[in-house]
Amino acid sequence: MEYRRLGASGLKVPSLSFGAGTFGGQGPLFGAWGTTDAREARRLVDICLDAGVTLFDTADVYSGGASEEVLGQAIKGRRDQVIVSTKTGLPMGEGPNDAGSSRSRLITACENALRRLGTDHIDLFQLHAFDAGTPIEEVQSTLDDLVRAGKIRYLGISNFSGWQAMKSLAVAEKYGHPRYVAHQVYYSLIGRDYEWELMPLGLDQGLGALVWSPLGWGRLTGKLRRGLPLPVGSRLNTTADYGPPTDEEHLYRVIDALDEIARETGRAVPQIAINWLLRRPTVSSVIIGARTEQQLRQNLGAVGWTLAPEHMAKLDAASRRTAPYPYFPYQRQEGFARLNPPVGDITPRDADPRPDGTSRPA
Repeated sequence: MEYRRLGASGLKVPSLSFGAGTFGGQGPLFGAWGTTDAREARRLVDICLDAGVTLFDTADVYSGGASEEVLGQAIKGRRDQVIVSTKTGLPMGEGPNDAGSSRSRLITACENALRRLGTDHIDLFQLHAFDAGTPIEEVQSTLDDLVRAGKIRYLGISNFSGWQAMKSLAVAEKYGHPRYVAHQVYYSLIGRDYEWELMPLGLDQGLGALVWSPLGWGRLTGKLRRGLPLPVGSRLNTTADYGPPTDEEHLYRVIDALDEIARETGRAVPQIAINWLLRRPTVSSVIIGARTEQQLRQNLGAVGWTLAPEHMAKLDAASRRTAPYPYFPYQRQEGFARLNPPVGDITPRDADPRPDGTSRPA
């Protein structure tokens, strides 16, 4: 397993991490993801640790806290071997203070997460969404207090826009508060929007990407084919509307390229899709999920090898889409392109000698 620095921090994380959204299995969305109990979770954690996967990601909203509880039971007795990441900010109830990033909410969420996880500290604490109703100064000062109290070690964000992330980083810089070092984002061969603004921001500000749904909400598992119905038992049958949308023709163009490369390399489609992500700038870790031991072992096979340049080029071409304004001039006009080279086409080694491709903030 390769270990990479998490953004501009000193923390090293495995290039693959495990997403515990399948743990607990409560509610229409998370119940469809998986219903892994503590015994099954412990077995999956065993496999991860044997493979060098030490980062486990969850959130309070996953199955209403049940995911954190199951993960806590699964890592019991080996807390010092794992990196625990959790998130907060999305609604956990109907009350006026059951969502967001207010001081009250963050303190309560942190204490609840510590209790459910059965630990005295959280290695990476992330805001699950930007809260437009709470002053950023209040958010930052509260997180600073929690870090100083030893309850949180590193801070991150998830699903922020570029201006939301940059303004938050600016406030932290102004008041000397700990900076965010991670941005948990959706990024896949069928969803490359991350490259238009958030990737350049990550390069400039030292935000390491933790990639969620690297298989495009289950669409790049190798089971979808043109003209055929969704496989029986696919979570897409019940959860497609919850996930990122995709154009059908674009999806199958990518699947065709993946199938061709799979035949040439003998690798499974999901392994190829994940390996492509691991070569992208700013990516610190790709979060893999699994309901079964078989799925987990297959996804773990995405590391230890590298796609050939011609295969990377084929996937780049099949998955590339025209960017929206104001980014498309950079793709089409030479003057713009000279001033703003396409970050998404820069490999980590070209962009920066650091393994995750992030640059150090000035």
